[in-house]
Amino acid sequence: MASYYNENTFLWLDGKLVKASEAKTDLYGQSMHYGYAVFEGIRSYRSSLGETKIFKPVEHYDRLAHSAAAYNLPYTYTTQQMIDATYEVLRKNNIQDAYIRPLVYAPANMSFVPNTESYTVIEVWEMAPFFGEKLLKVVTSSFQRPNPKAFKIEAKASGHYVNSIVASHEAKAKGYDECILTDMNGYIAEGTGANVFFEKDGRLFTPSTGNILPGITRATVLELCATLDIPVEEGSFTPRDLSRADAAFFCGTAAEVIGWESYDDKAFPKPWKETLGRKIQLAYKDLVIEKTPSSKDQKKHQLETI
Repeated sequence: MASYYNENTFLWLDGKLVKASEAKTDLYGQSMHYGYAVFEGIRSYRSSLGETKIFKPVEHYDRLAHSAAAYNLPYTYTTQQMIDATYEVLRKNNIQDAYIRPLVYAPANMSFVPNTESYTVIEVWEMAPFFGEKLLKVVTSSFQRPNPKAFKIEAKASGHYVNSIVASHEAKAKGYDECILTDMNGYIAEGTGANVFFEKDGRLFTPSTGNILPGITRATVLELCATLDIPVEEGSFTPRDLSRADAAFFCGTAAEVIGWESYDDKAFPKPWKETLGRKIQLAYKDLVIEKTPSSKDQKKHQLETI
């Protein structure tokens, strides 16, 4: 199993830096027993100038506050307080390229009476891209994405991810790297922890919001499409639509942007290096490290625009 901390690791717990090995939680906690908690997945990077930069911290911490409110978890920290605390714990652990996990969780409460308090922790650890670097073999899951009439799926709640875990286990047991879940209407929704885009005839397509978690990386990809003049369409798409695609990729904070090799045992016809997804993957890598064009690149651009 992965080791996320050691004797020298610190986390931030309700305003204080605490050694991870000494931090405690209540085994009678409502979050432990019912999955009643909300969280975020955030990344920080060593920028091209050598500075530690959290990617889109405002968007992530605004969503954490929204998730806590959606599920009636008391939460009083401002977005700026959480951003400052995150930089503090990154400095304390001397990590730049990090995965950051803030979690708002409930106290001991075996009843369904609303809580009057909650706890907030920020943990950081080094993590490579979630799926690695190789192209993925993806399968349609037998599980569906939770119905938005049953859960507030626009929130990032811990309990939602039981669905993700069982779907991922099923896919891996069958020899695949990941799976795609459909919504209650049979349309493509998302992966177990990432949004999906697919390419057909020079255009990108992605499921509309409503039955998916509207990911922050997904929004970033849409912004990159606008910058790169890549046409993209949001809508309702079937697994058959996806099976006829030229290429496809997942995107998410943990996954970043990662291409697919095949879908339901059918290889995509377009080489990944020639896809719109690869173009976005490279642009995303430059964006998160705030890469600035070299003087050589700038000169080339100037010559191209004369």
